[in-house]
Amino acid sequence: MRITGISTHVVGTPWRNLTYVQVHTDEGLTGVGETRMLGHTDALIGYLREAEANHIAGSDPFAVEDLVRRMKYGDYGRAGEIVMSGIAVVEMACWDIKGKALGVPVWQLLGGRVTDRVKAYANGWYTVERTPEAFHEAALRVVGRGYRALKLDPFGTGHFELDHAETLRSVALVEAVRDAIGPECELLLEMHGRFSPSTAVRIAREVEPFRPAWLEEPVPPENLKALAKVAEKVDMPIATGERIHDRIEFRELFESQAADVIQPDLGHLGGILETRKLAATAETHYMMVAPHNVGGSVLTAASLQLAGCTPNFKILEHFNDFADAEIKKVVKGAPEVVDGYFALPDAPGLGVELDTDAAAEFPQQQARFDLWAEGWEKRDPHGTRA
Repeated sequence: MRITGISTHVVGTPWRNLTYVQVHTDEGLTGVGETRMLGHTDALIGYLREAEANHIAGSDPFAVEDLVRRMKYGDYGRAGEIVMSGIAVVEMACWDIKGKALGVPVWQLLGGRVTDRVKAYANGWYTVERTPEAFHEAALRVVGRGYRALKLDPFGTGHFELDHAETLRSVALVEAVRDAIGPECELLLEMHGRFSPSTAVRIAREVEPFRPAWLEEPVPPENLKALAKVAEKVDMPIATGERIHDRIEFRELFESQAADVIQPDLGHLGGILETRKLAATAETHYMMVAPHNVGGSVLTAASLQLAGCTPNFKILEHFNDFADAEIKKVVKGAPEVVDGYFALPDAPGLGVELDTDAAAEFPQQQARFDLWAEGWEKRDPHGTRA
């Protein structure tokens, strides 16, 4: 079997463009992969056009390791977010083809099942006014859908510092959400790399009574010594890793022991097997894995394949019940959350198929997501720009 070519499809919303790649073969099997780029969708598609000619066309889709190695190192330049994302979508599609050809789900090819279901947490649900009352009502809707975990960034446009009034407001939002979801649901607190270490520590102590299950990206991700300062001074797990695009770059994070949960994005880290290798290293450092997942249903399905065969898998992020829920229709067999959990897929490959006709109903947009703009949480860039 050989790869004859690839086709790309962009599903657009005002705040995110989702890139789907189909890999076609001479035996009629087609696989699909997905990633979500922030502001770099055209760059990704341009890279894939060159990579198709240089590396992908004519390759054996079963030889995943070889194709990834050639795409990563065969152009000599150091691979960054765009290249690793391009590798990821093609790699996922190759696993999809391999699973379909062999009649088994991808998790079966990567060590076999360690769980039957995967806990989900909701994100993208707080597209409301930034008031305790509105956040309380929105959180009630999340638990009403059966979720037992949710995540929020209540910190507005905070950057390095957060003044007293904004601190009080942010803490009130966290308190309102905890009141809505009760003591048994997990509340995950996102900081999006906003703060200096001292500010992050101060805020962590303010919200500690509401028992966050983790503190995510409390400081910008480039300085791991700053992250270690926070980890030493707070009494809750630290999560980070969504903006690291090569598993080799996690080495310093492992050595520092500054995180308890790593959050690789399969769509940016080179795909399923690269992330499985990372998870195995994390296991040797007693760290859990909770992938960043801001994509659609194909990326979710790929992340579930990882979950199925990974002993230290913790929980999976999910946007698509609350943000752009209509885009789920572009994928046949889209995974669904039932009573707070995904069932482990058992169909061959990734277990999903891209509906290209449905995808065409959501053309690429000039998507914008600015975490420093007032009202960013509404995920409506046309309403938040000055």
